[in-house]
Amino acid sequence: MAGPSRKQMLRFLGQLGAFILTRFGFWNCFSMLMLFAERADSKRKPDIHVPYLYIDMGVAVLCASFMSFGVKRRWFALAAAMQLAISTYASYIGEQVHYGDWLKVRMYSRALAIIGGFLVLASGAGEVYRQKARSRSMQSTGQVFLGIYLICMVYSLRHSNEDRQAYLNHIAGGELTLMLIEVLFGVLALAFLTGYYIRMAAQILTTILPLVILLIDGNLGYWHNNRKVEFWNQMKLIGHNVGIFGAVLILATDG
Repeated sequence: MAGPSRKQMLRFLGQLGAFILTRFGFWNCFSMLMLFAERADSKRKPDIHVPYLYIDMGVAVLCASFMSFGVKRRWFALAAAMQLAISTYASYIGEQVHYGDWLKVRMYSRALAIIGGFLVLASGAGEVYRQKARSRSMQSTGQVFLGIYLICMVYSLRHSNEDRQAYLNHIAGGELTLMLIEVLFGVLALAFLTGYYIRMAAQILTTILPLVILLIDGNLGYWHNNRKVEFWNQMKLIGHNVGIFGAVLILATDG
């Protein structure tokens, strides 16, 4: 019996990426609720003022629900991008919670990448039966956001002792290997920013991100115990990288 063809495999992977990305809102809201419950024990505030927080979560769940069922996916992907952008901006200017600069880079760069992923989805990329032509300009904008995320990763590896040590704990070759990883992320960022070799760059990134999620983000003992990142904040960040993986998977198969 013949196995699945390359076209069928690419279609499956593209659908998997869309499945992951469209469900991101559910995990993000759940992890935020758990994070704020964790803070309640120490009487710490959420990132956004409570009345607006419920509205923000309601919009996020609504967009995720419609995207998951495939109802006006492009429109609700664009709405999800706008919702996350407003939410991230509100939490940044609200300054209700103090984060270290290195943690801010991790948090806000990933949010920016998810926004880019939603824009890629809103462009029509990853659709199995595309009824309308994709918007190349919107896809390019989303790719730029993903490129900025990769630049922030390079910046963190150069200037954040916390991020550098997280990688050095899991790679052989020490500083030399870390430098090669920085160069690789820089080259991938350049591809996303310029729009050249997008599919190849996305395919490379899809092989790297699972290792980053498993070995770096998944090292909860390091981030929670040693670097004092709140447990559910780290789980939220893991969800962001999984969502980014979904977006990159779409570009890897339909870029």
